Amino acid sequence: MAQPTPDPNDSSILGYEPPDPDRPASAAPTEAELGQEAPAIGALDHSPARPGHDPYAALRFGTYRLYTIGWMTALVGHMMTGAALGWEIYDRTGKELYLGYLAGIQVIPLVALALPAGVLADRLDRRRIIATMCVLASTGTLGLAWLSYREGWGVHWMFVCVLLSSAANTIGRPARQALLPQIVPTWVFSNAVTWNSSFTQLSAMVGPALAGVVIAHSVRTAYLIDVACTLVFAVMVSRLPRPAATARRIREPVMRSLTRGLRFVAIQKIILATLTLDLFAVMLGGAVYLLPVFARDILGVGAVGFGWMRAAGAIGAFCMAMTIAHMPPMKHAGRAMLLAVAAFGVATVVFGLSRNYWLSLAMLFVMGAVDNVSVVVRHTLVQVLTPDSMRGRVSAVNAIFIGASNEIGGLRAGWTAHLWGAVASVVIGGIGTILSVLAVGAVWPQVRRFGSLVDARPAEAKRAS
Repeated sequence: MAQPTPDPNDSSILGYEPPDPDRPASAAPTEAELGQEAPAIGALDHSPARPGHDPYAALRFGTYRLYTIGWMTALVGHMMTGAALGWEIYDRTGKELYLGYLAGIQVIPLVALALPAGVLADRLDRRRIIATMCVLASTGTLGLAWLSYREGWGVHWMFVCVLLSSAANTIGRPARQALLPQIVPTWVFSNAVTWNSSFTQLSAMVGPALAGVVIAHSVRTAYLIDVACTLVFAVMVSRLPRPAATARRIREPVMRSLTRGLRFVAIQKIILATLTLDLFAVMLGGAVYLLPVFARDILGVGAVGFGWMRAAGAIGAFCMAMTIAHMPPMKHAGRAMLLAVAAFGVATVVFGLSRNYWLSLAMLFVMGAVDNVSVVVRHTLVQVLTPDSMRGRVSAVNAIFIGASNEIGGLRAGWTAHLWGAVASVVIGGIGTILSVLAVGAVWPQVRRFGSLVDARPAEAKRAS
């Protein structure tokens, strides 16, 4: 018999404030606190028994569908702006170094604001944080559209607008990521992460491909579409039900709260290992910021071809995410993640050496597919192995690692391309990614031994139970 859809506002079901994946974590709780705050397996579910494998489990929750549609819409616009920015800046300057600067400028708010943003997400209404930051980010994107009309203005003013949007996105990210474990039960979370990744990659396919067509005629139009999509997400997030108030909220000095996520990650070796692997793999192997150089100068394709290059990785990730969603949970998740990141490095090397457009597209497809395996494993481990009271601040630490890998990786790519050329930059980075897999596997052997994601639980909760 089908069970009734649970009311996400029913505090008798929740019993605690739902987890916040992107919020920075708090101090390690005592065993008594863990007994009260570790999320129950049956949260949001009337049945004490976990159902059999259902590839569409997360999609059966209305709040998840509302959130996902809004986020997909916003991400399409965001991807269009990302493609348009790289194309316009390289078109104006003709220098790879400025593509590196574009990545580097986005690191500043990440380093300065990520941890405080996690604390805010733990203490304030996350829906309001997300909606407010969407409006602020749209202001920066509007500035980019205006600067496209004023071509006499230098790219430095574009960097100012990027800085504003990046600051808003950094502040909103912990609260946004925290919504996912709030609107689905624990037994569905891995499935929700997989579908979230699928929809994210679907948006990442549509956005760049559409951007390639749009920027061939008008770059500023891509920015304006982004503004509209972001505001749609703000409205849809505002319509989500207010989470049940937490029965007991820990209050502590802000500075102490800021460091708790870092301390927790340092103690939990499996989380530290996965974050470290992602940091160095993407920082060394990322080639996305150099795609305008490969599209224009190496492969000789125009804006439309560039758009498909930006979309190819997302297409691969989407295909892999759909495959994972319809397969039983991974039995050896740690080993799968290490192999996936190693394959990412190999595909990066081949892409850097390729002079054939279709081979390059194929390698970008493979890079996206195997990276999705790493994303699903890492994100699930970070959220499920972290007690509820810690998820906010741990998620902020996660955001710093992810942002640092993407943006510092872009800065590295731009700088090394300026010194040695784009091909050498990508090939050396791919080799570095392979070496980082070997290093992580040797330093943290527990990664190789980690088994099924379904059986993952907060480590402290296991000891307390």
